[in-house]
Amino acid sequence: MLDTLTDLVSIVPPELWRIVIGLIAVMMFVALNVILMVYAERRGAGFIQRRPGPCEVGPQGSLQLLADAGKLISKQMVRPTGADPILFWLAPVLAFLPVLLLFMPMPFGPVLTIQSVNLGLLLILAFASINVLAMLVAGWSSNSKYSLLGAARAVAQSVAYEIPLLIAVLCIAFQTGSLNLSTIVDQQGSWPWQWNALLQPVAFLVFLCCAFAETNRAPFDMAEAESELTGGFHTEYSGMAFGLFFMAEYANMVVVCAVCTALFLGGWKGPFIDGFWWYLIKLYALLGFMIWVRWTFPRVRFDQLLNINWKWLLPLATANLLGTLFLMKVL
Repeated sequence: MLDTLTDLVSIVPPELWRIVIGLIAVMMFVALNVILMVYAERRGAGFIQRRPGPCEVGPQGSLQLLADAGKLISKQMVRPTGADPILFWLAPVLAFLPVLLLFMPMPFGPVLTIQSVNLGLLLILAFASINVLAMLVAGWSSNSKYSLLGAARAVAQSVAYEIPLLIAVLCIAFQTGSLNLSTIVDQQGSWPWQWNALLQPVAFLVFLCCAFAETNRAPFDMAEAESELTGGFHTEYSGMAFGLFFMAEYANMVVVCAVCTALFLGGWKGPFIDGFWWYLIKLYALLGFMIWVRWTFPRVRFDQLLNINWKWLLPLATANLLGTLFLMKVL
């Protein structure tokens, strides 16, 4: 038996083992972050709005998520009458599975990268767009007017805000001459004034605004809009089907903040001693900022949401890209 395992290990290429182990680590990281983020979201909401928040299950409500997870697992998954049987169950899987691939080219440290890809940034942008397809499939296949309206809003919102987000990313790509996140981090220094957030402040602000819209976070959570659409595109989902959408939302938040950290905040570089801890500190600072914004600012109307993009963010991002190209040509 031991000889068989040894032969198997020797046959499989080292790179494949690295990817398999990395994906397992990513799944554990995503699961842990969902637990931490949901608890932080609830406690943050309670603190900001002067409400108790979870406080009954476990010390300071720390076990509330485990109780909610048990409830979701035990609930029956029901398909509405008239819903498409294949697409309805495919949508939550389509929303969650691509998230795991988005962490592969993420440089959490000097050697903490599952797979350093020259087009890693392009890979992330490509697979991240599958989430839009998942929301469209969920809304269209549910045979519900609320789900369909939520899906239509999600598609219009994501298509609109992807444009300035891509332009903001292009500014960094042109400046560094690479789409490899590890290379982009290497070209930034350890001190804040050497980070792209200060070298490209307009691109940084545009990316942050688009990050809220792409992850359907308030004040841009029009795809769900509980007060108007009940639950938006996932209104008809229950049990773990809803749980997959729920986990995908928080996993996408982590992905967006991780990409922002690599592009604009120096990645794993920081004052005095570089290391993966700087990446995590910056990552969770951005996640905390997203939680603060959700419970501080009211939701915008749908026409305001699109006006912010087409009238402000897109012209600003385009002007910044042209300015970047001009400076590169001159200097």
